[in-house]
Amino acid sequence: MDRTMRRGGGGSGGRWLILLPAAAWLALAPADSAEEKAPPAAGAKEKCPVCGMFVAGYPDFLSAIRFKDGTHAWFDGPKDMFRYCHDMGRYSAAKRREDVEAVFVKDYYSLEVIDGRTAFYVTGSDVFGPMGKELIPFVREKDARQFMKDHKGKSLLRFGEITKEILEGLQ
Repeated sequence: MDRTMRRGGGGSGGRWLILLPAAAWLALAPADSAEEKAPPAAGAKEKCPVCGMFVAGYPDFLSAIRFKDGTHAWFDGPKDMFRYCHDMGRYSAAKRREDVEAVFVKDYYSLEVIDGRTAFYVTGSDVFGPMGKELIPFVREKDARQFMKDHKGKSLLRFGEITKEILEGLQ
């Protein structure tokens, strides 16, 4: 079966957010991503703090944040993970941007867990995630550019370039 068909989804978030400037993301840059360990598997009862969906049903798009205290936040896709990061106070009053230790997303082609802060993200493609339009992550720029050609992607972005306007465009 074609992966695009398996990965299809629908719906929209419909949330309006106030986001931090892209430069603030640089504070989340990994000290040494080679030492980062993948998060534990998401349990069946883990919910996305942004949309409330159970995340285990969407393993291809699963994203996570690990905090310095060892806890994790799970997301049904990178889009909601970015929404959470840009407005943590809205979704978790106890967490702050400074508490983030690692960010994880899955490479679209390999489905391997990768460092979300060093990934390449494609927007505007014909591939949808669990909540509709999605940021499609890749570990290699070459793969992201090929995906853009194959799936009508509109832009290729890095972690710190994902802004409020970009997320609003994915509604």
